[in-house]
Amino acid sequence: KDDRSRFWGVYRRVAEEHDGEFLERYTSDMDIVLVFSGLFSAVSTSFIVAMESNLSSDPSDTTNALLTQLVQLGLGNLTAAGSTPATPASTWSPAMSDVRIQTIAYASLSMSLLAAFGAVLGKQW
Repeated sequence: KDDRSRFWGVYRRVAEEHDGEFLERYTSDMDIVLVFSGLFSAVSTSFIVAMESNLSSDPSDTTNALLTQLVQLGLGNLTAAGSTPATPASTWSPAMSDVRIQTIAYASLSMSLLAAFGAVLGKQW
């Protein structure tokens, strides 16, 4: 019985040293992941905000079209006023390259936030 208790005492000491080193190493790794994903998310968000205007029509185009129609009506040119569309935004659509780039940017932001979420869960575990 004495040999068994000594064995388990040695085993416990060695296991605690190993587990302590393991937890310390991976806790610092998760801290690095949190910092990196936070910085990456901030930069990615700023690019997404800058590119957001490419996905919607320019409101000044609609204003200019409506003003042109008002001027045509004011000059008495009813045929020219009725021939141009009142809202050019209805014919506008974003370029496919802009949509693809925006999709990739949102996907990378989502993955970065998912990595940060995983690191937080790992640290709390």
